[in-house]
Amino acid sequence: MLTCHCYSAPHARQNRNIRHLDMVEWEPISIDALRARIEQGCARMTPAQLRLWEAIRIEPEKWRQHPYGDQGNGFWAVGLIGRTVVWFNDIEDGFNRSRFAEYGTIEQYWCNHDELELSVQYILNALEHGSDLMRLVWEPARVKP
Repeated sequence: MLTCHCYSAPHARQNRNIRHLDMVEWEPISIDALRARIEQGCARMTPAQLRLWEAIRIEPEKWRQHPYGDQGNGFWAVGLIGRTVVWFNDIEDGFNRSRFAEYGTIEQYWCNHDELELSVQYILNALEHGSDLMRLVWEPARVKP
């Protein structure tokens, strides 16, 4: 069992209004603090969320994301389903979902402040209902002439 650690992210709270072109200095979350955040998220999950999480989770590993992840040698990827990676954004202090074409590289930078169980719920909604808000960004609707 993981030990729970308090993780305070003052750098994230101070930088919630990051603009697309602004680059800030930030400290990457430690693996111990990340594991604590995951453990806390799991404790709040519904049984359905937890079943899905157990199917998609991976051992945390650093994935590249240019340019925002460069300073921290990438961001921690924590789950995979299809071509979607669930990852922790140290800058914004929250979990995100992004597409990837190449394993180990996050294509899209998102600045959500979601807890893990919310990111898992978005995936669960997409599986159950066939729609996901991220698809609006990924695949534009085809309009017939």
